[in-house]
Amino acid sequence: MRRLAVITALAVIATATACRGVGDSGDLGVYTTVDGAKQIDATAPINPFNPQGNTFLGYDAMSLAWPKNDPVDPNRFYPGLAASWTVTPDQGEVVVHLQPKARWSDGKPVTSEDVRTSIGLAYTQGGTAYAVDPKAAGAAADVKVVDAKTIKVTQGANKSNTFLRNVLSTVIVPAHVFGGLLPANFWNTLAAARGTGTAAEQAKAQITGLAQKVISFAPREDVSAGPFVLKRVNPGEALLVRNKYFYAPENIAPDRVKVLNYTGNQQIWNYLISGTLDSAPFTAVPSAVLKRIRQTQGNEVLKGFSPVAVSLAFNQSQKPYDNVHVRRALAYLIDRAQVTRVASPEAGIPAQTTTGIHETSAKSWLGDGITDLDAYRVDPAKAVQELEAAGMTRQGGRWAMPDGAPWKVEIHVPASFSDWVAAAKSITSQLNDHGIDATVITAADYPLYLDELAAGKYGIGFWLMALGPSPYNIYQRVFGPANGWQMLAGQLTHAAPGTQGNWMGSPETVDGVNPGVLTGELNVAGPDRQREIVGTLAKVTNRDLPIIQLYDYVNTQFVNSNRYTGWPATDSDVLRLSAGVWMQLGMIKKKVDR
Repeated sequence: MRRLAVITALAVIATATACRGVGDSGDLGVYTTVDGAKQIDATAPINPFNPQGNTFLGYDAMSLAWPKNDPVDPNRFYPGLAASWTVTPDQGEVVVHLQPKARWSDGKPVTSEDVRTSIGLAYTQGGTAYAVDPKAAGAAADVKVVDAKTIKVTQGANKSNTFLRNVLSTVIVPAHVFGGLLPANFWNTLAAARGTGTAAEQAKAQITGLAQKVISFAPREDVSAGPFVLKRVNPGEALLVRNKYFYAPENIAPDRVKVLNYTGNQQIWNYLISGTLDSAPFTAVPSAVLKRIRQTQGNEVLKGFSPVAVSLAFNQSQKPYDNVHVRRALAYLIDRAQVTRVASPEAGIPAQTTTGIHETSAKSWLGDGITDLDAYRVDPAKAVQELEAAGMTRQGGRWAMPDGAPWKVEIHVPASFSDWVAAAKSITSQLNDHGIDATVITAADYPLYLDELAAGKYGIGFWLMALGPSPYNIYQRVFGPANGWQMLAGQLTHAAPGTQGNWMGSPETVDGVNPGVLTGELNVAGPDRQREIVGTLAKVTNRDLPIIQLYDYVNTQFVNSNRYTGWPATDSDVLRLSAGVWMQLGMIKKKVDR
């Protein structure tokens, strides 16, 4: 998610002009947008394995399928390079049938060997379905080419409910371009890596040792199976032109796509105010800026479900946050509605309570059970009771630690996340009004913030959570590695607070429940058991408050109907996909009534 600084918003907006942009009414064949996942680096290779690579998902980079935005089912997809697929009930075997007409932009057909090569390259990067360690949950055990357009991927013994999702999300590259990166004996080496002993460890090292070679590979030109192919890129923009061999050309309206670079949210706001962009993905926007954007002819706002929420997370290795009464007291003092109004009025809704789940998903998972949870509505009297139960005392109108030392609450946030900074300031203001000495401390950038958070340097920090739709992924954010529970070689272990990245420091059991074990079970449990576990974990999270859920994000996007129409409807399940995928699905059409 991108939440860059908004402090200079009004000054920047004042400089926005209404002059004709590259995607304006004078350039009907060009679709103009920005990439929400990255800024453009003209020196980066045309390589989807490179984090900054000049490929654009949904336009020239293609996955087997595109995930639907279902609030509870992570295994619903739209076709991509895979026309269809079948899967066994336990996800033990996935058979993928490729689009029969799919071809690369150089005219060669897309085949199962391209998929197999792409999977081999994914193994060098590790993780998800392509972990080299065969004991890893959800790791593929076998990849078999059935015929030129059919491939079968088999899951290992440690099953995972996310296996289908991870397989279908595989980005496919041409074997005749990327295949040379894999040694001739690669698959034999992979088989050896699945064994035990010194030979297996050496084989694993050989595979992971290829990672940098794969990341740095720089093809001379883009060979795409998507609707577009990259023609050129410079520091300001990337230009993509139509792939004449795309398997569904009738669905693609634009002749070209321009992906503009940006250095921050302010630049995207300027693009939108000047009418330059045909669409823009989620962008943090304050109310005053949104008003200016809406005033531009043709601009519209689309909103939908986004399985992400924001919380205050506690480091229970630091006093007094090891005391649940202190955490509850803070929950009773924070006005979440006020925090949301200040921090994210257009792209957030106040959390109904703390469950660990986005409210939209919580309604599906918990039903009426959500009403049984403590809503932690603002209640200063209850907060006083909780603080006194924790042994905290008042001295001169300010709350002090049980030993009489001043209680200094420091809330840490990355400086570049404007809504988090605003939220933290709102919270500290509220706490100070109730006699708690609270300040905001900002980290220079997000990577530094995460490093210091993981190192246990913060007592309280902001934390992204509820990352759905998979319930396993949702609760991993609360009861996963950051809180001590780690899956290693198929075995769940718990690290002591302050060790191995465990900066949250919750006890291993809470009210007789081991939430890490239950979270791990979510990765393999059937639907009924998943619902039972989610209900238990929501109660544990609500009672013990390892985090305080502040607000749930709303996926807010922008489109302009001056040049194109056919946009997704509000709350459509495609809103989290790129406009390139919208085009593949035949949604975007050139406007004809001009």
